[in-house]
Amino acid sequence: MSEASDLMRMYLADPDQPFPPVELADDDGLIALGGDLSPERLLSAYSAGIFPWYNPGETIHWYSPDPRSILVPTDLRVSKSYRRAVAVADYAVTMDHAFADVMSHCAGPRAKEAGTWIGSDMLAAYQRLHELGHAHSVEIWRDGDLVGGLYGVARGRSFAGESMFSRARDTSKIALYWLCTQLAAWDFALIDCQVTTSHLASLGAIDLPRADYLHLHTQAAARPARPGPWQFEIPVPNSANHLPV
Repeated sequence: MSEASDLMRMYLADPDQPFPPVELADDDGLIALGGDLSPERLLSAYSAGIFPWYNPGETIHWYSPDPRSILVPTDLRVSKSYRRAVAVADYAVTMDHAFADVMSHCAGPRAKEAGTWIGSDMLAAYQRLHELGHAHSVEIWRDGDLVGGLYGVARGRSFAGESMFSRARDTSKIALYWLCTQLAAWDFALIDCQVTTSHLASLGAIDLPRADYLHLHTQAAARPARPGPWQFEIPVPNSANHLPV
């Protein structure tokens, strides 16, 4: 097949056009181009194990990489120093309390990284998913300031982690700890980490062949959902002294 026909096959020209089979993704996992970030399109993508990933101003790129990085919530690797950071409890932790702020922090500049892949269109699209009860955030607060957090999208009992941030030491890891603890209590099967990194691997993330990931994800996504807004149902640090006034 020629490069031109490959691009035609990948391009989503119609709002109702389905994604190509993920087996047709290229070596980088790119499965489609174009389309939009409507709630319907995004939910269809996440249900199929596909996610958008592109730079602001570019055509939307949709990916389903092989292999796929996942973290089983009960398999989070907690070192002694990690456990101490969680146990200090000089913070409050909340869910779905400041979704837009978490996304904005995730979109901010990072050390050793130029630019961001979270543009204004993504901010608006995922805020809409949040309002519809599908996108969720975890927030870490210290003395009224938002110092860490993460966000992602839930389909059934599968959670796709999108991004995290820290404004103080270990605060994104603390957010992940409490997310994993709550998701385990809700019997979520996996957190989709999408693409492996050494940091995620150190926390217990593993790579699966795409077919194995999709089998696990499809089963989990078909289970009853927990529509938002989410709240912790396990005991968490929540001192009023650390929450914003």
